[in-house]
Amino acid sequence: MSNSCHQKISLIGLVWVALVVAFPAFASADAGFEVTHMELVPDQEQYLLNADIDYRFSDEALEALANGVPLTLEVRLQVRRKGAWIWEQDVLDVRLRYQLRYQALAEIYQVTDLQSGGQQSFVTRQSALSALGQIRKFPVLEQTHLKAGVEYEVALETVLDIEALPLPLRPMAYLTPAWKLTSEWKRWLLVP
Repeated sequence: MSNSCHQKISLIGLVWVALVVAFPAFASADAGFEVTHMELVPDQEQYLLNADIDYRFSDEALEALANGVPLTLEVRLQVRRKGAWIWEQDVLDVRLRYQLRYQALAEIYQVTDLQSGGQQSFVTRQSALSALGQIRKFPVLEQTHLKAGVEYEVALETVLDIEALPLPLRPMAYLTPAWKLTSEWKRWLLVP
């Protein structure tokens, strides 16, 4: 075989490997989370969190869910003084955890608030995802923790907690882009 033939075969092999490696990323291109709305609303002596999150899971995560693997989601909320130095403590750094599970025998989806233990059941996956993506009137901060007239930066993101997956699934989840589901930080300013 000639040298140019070896080069063509090597080039074809490289293209094939690149496509195989890239395909999972393209297949899950629609997957990802997005914080579409959030606000802290003053109510008596505290602030309440309202947020809407669009959860779009990858096919791999949905397949695992359909096979009984619970998916744990973590919503991170941070409040810091605008312009604070990196070593300054956050006014608030809280993580809200929720779990989505499919009960195959009952053919229902369960959403569990892991803070309170409260559960809701749904007939369809879409209705469960819709409920999971709505956080309403969740008390997060007393008003006395914020100084009047000072600007605070509020940030919110959500991630799929890979550490909460069953142990045999974790290595694949860490190495596969389809499992790295997260939103970008959504930020806004709050002036009490």
